Amino acid sequence: MLTKRELLRSTAAIAAGAAIARPSLLMAQSYPGIIEAKAIAEEGFIYGLPIVMNYAVMYEFSVDTRNSQFKAPFNQIKNLAHVATYKDTAVVTPNSDTPYSTLWFDLRAEPLVVSVPAVEKTRYYTVQLIDGNTFNFGYIGSRATGSDAGDYMVVGPNWQGATPPGIKKVFQSSTQFAFAAIRTQLFNPADMPNVEKVQAGYKAQPLSTYLKQPAPPAAPAIEFPKADAELVKKNFFEYLDFALQFAPAGPEERTIREKLARIGVGAGKTFAFKDLPLTHKLEIGLGMKDGEEKVEKYLASGSKNINGWKVGSLFGDRLFYSGDWLKRAAAAKGGIYGNDAVEAVYPFTRTLANGEVLDCSKHKYSITFAAGQYPPVEAFWSVTMYDGKTQLLIENPINRYLINSPMLPNMKKNADGSLTLHLQKDSPGADKESNWLPAPNGEIYLVMRLYWPKTEAPSILPPGSGTWQPPAIKVA
Repeated sequence: MLTKRELLRSTAAIAAGAAIARPSLLMAQSYPGIIEAKAIAEEGFIYGLPIVMNYAVMYEFSVDTRNSQFKAPFNQIKNLAHVATYKDTAVVTPNSDTPYSTLWFDLRAEPLVVSVPAVEKTRYYTVQLIDGNTFNFGYIGSRATGSDAGDYMVVGPNWQGATPPGIKKVFQSSTQFAFAAIRTQLFNPADMPNVEKVQAGYKAQPLSTYLKQPAPPAAPAIEFPKADAELVKKNFFEYLDFALQFAPAGPEERTIREKLARIGVGAGKTFAFKDLPLTHKLEIGLGMKDGEEKVEKYLASGSKNINGWKVGSLFGDRLFYSGDWLKRAAAAKGGIYGNDAVEAVYPFTRTLANGEVLDCSKHKYSITFAAGQYPPVEAFWSVTMYDGKTQLLIENPINRYLINSPMLPNMKKNADGSLTLHLQKDSPGADKESNWLPAPNGEIYLVMRLYWPKTEAPSILPPGSGTWQPPAIKVA
């Protein structure tokens, strides 16, 4: 699947199986030289990575009904009465804090109206709206709109209609397909029936149904290209080409779109990408590899290092990125569909404060929160363990993937009131197991989640320069 790390290994494999195009066809076309094609490929890979990753998730969630990750057809909400486990592999760095409800929008024919119920103020929930460019284009929920019931309208990039009575707010996607990630707080396993009652109140309906009017003509049927690991590795730009037809170019995209057209990708292309000479395909593969390396470097250095944790803000709307495609690609690779910093901040680490890679095949680790110095949030916080290579959750004997603040009453504190978490592959013993976060037998990737971070001191905001800092991980 696209979102696993091996899918990011897009290299000269793109040329595999490619035949050299007919000379007569190539001579009739104007294509860039090898050096220019490589440069365009590097920039295009960085620009297109989140878009292609998003397409693959959409394909698994709402198109491929036989896929184990399939959730529901377009414009239908799927409520998941469980949190993510090691079996959830479609999205890297999955959130296992909150049961999800998912909704993929097809906004081509008409807008969709999303309705939310009244939710008790003590229960955090959020509806994060993400478009095909992976821009967060709006929020509904505890922080953004409050806990009251309401109807909200989501429209496509070309919508210019009036706002009907009863609609609290209109959110406009920059693409014709979009995604709603709905998170509902779960206090403990016994709380799941209450979460399900909240989820049952989430509704999605076409605008015409909401207004009790005749529906407009249906949008044309689409033949979605199948997406899997090998296909994406070999045909990255063909997936990007497909996705861009549903994403009108914003002002900051015009230059990169023009460049991509020169290698046969996107609207206005001068020839089909598949018709490039084999030598060009090889150079483009190398350009993609260079682009991937730049994304890796940015992810490692684009956030501030605080006690070994990377703390920054990589997620936002179109204005937040303002054409910084490298930041957007790093955000997607680090954990696609992350929230704006005002909604959640995600300190993450693969190393100790001295830079040594965290490897639970060699060491046991611990992290200690001093008394009264837990992450400062309005909602809740967590620390989640992932496999260092795949960024997926770990199968373990106690089915525990994270430790979060609702678990604090059942955890053991130290004599001074501090709290120590044990990060290791084997149980630390029955007396410490309440504080054990099981790890793989190898490298690990840790992500801290601070939902609805406090704005007054101490605070992690602004990310990277806040007055609260995550504590360092220690070798036990």
